[in-house]
Amino acid sequence: MSLVQDVLPGGRNHNFAGEIDSSNRIMGMIMKKQTGTRGILSLAVLFIGLPLFFYATGNFPKRTMLKESISILTILAFCLMLAQFFLTRNKCIVLAGDSRLGFNAIHKGLGYVLLIVLLSHPFLIVVPRHFESGVDPKEAFVAIITSFNSLGVVLGICSWLLMLILGVTSLLRKKLPLAYKNWRMFHGILAVLFTILVCWHAIELGRHTTPIISSYIVLAAVSGVIPLLETYISRPRLEQRVNK
Repeated sequence: MSLVQDVLPGGRNHNFAGEIDSSNRIMGMIMKKQTGTRGILSLAVLFIGLPLFFYATGNFPKRTMLKESISILTILAFCLMLAQFFLTRNKCIVLAGDSRLGFNAIHKGLGYVLLIVLLSHPFLIVVPRHFESGVDPKEAFVAIITSFNSLGVVLGICSWLLMLILGVTSLLRKKLPLAYKNWRMFHGILAVLFTILVCWHAIELGRHTTPIISSYIVLAAVSGVIPLLETYISRPRLEQRVNK
């Protein structure tokens, strides 16, 4: 037999060919895992490391430990919410080959955690008032959410409501009268609207939003939103071409 015949099915080295195939599969799994790890580390640097660096090097007035802890928690939750765009089905192939299941699980689990933190944000900012003399926390909270003459507050209320809708519709997805494909588009558009409003709110009212941080927020948001919108625009056109 020739060398080619020796390693083909039916040849005397058929088992050897099977071993090569198994080895290739194992190597492929290892490479995908390594690529996924690099993708996660890249996101961690961009959406955890950089915000913490900006916070640590910023010349911000020092406050109590409780207030600073709440600020750090809010900043990280906000930035990781932007990172959610890079943990979607469209982005996971770039970040981790085709590890969609793992990235989707992270997107879903992380989303619920961030949802709880950010929905609690309006209440957390008045918690330190409980330990200070002066305005009562309840009065401070009411004063904040009724300041309709402030654009930042109005943007914050609107983004909070959109975030609540995002969370509820995600939890009740299987009970909604929408096909999964239609729900994904609805979820994505809602996420885009929420991102625009919450970024505007953070830039307008955030005590830590320096010009550098504002630029970072805009760049991160645009990098996540634009490709998603392009997908929603190009995919229907592609499907129409295929169906013709």
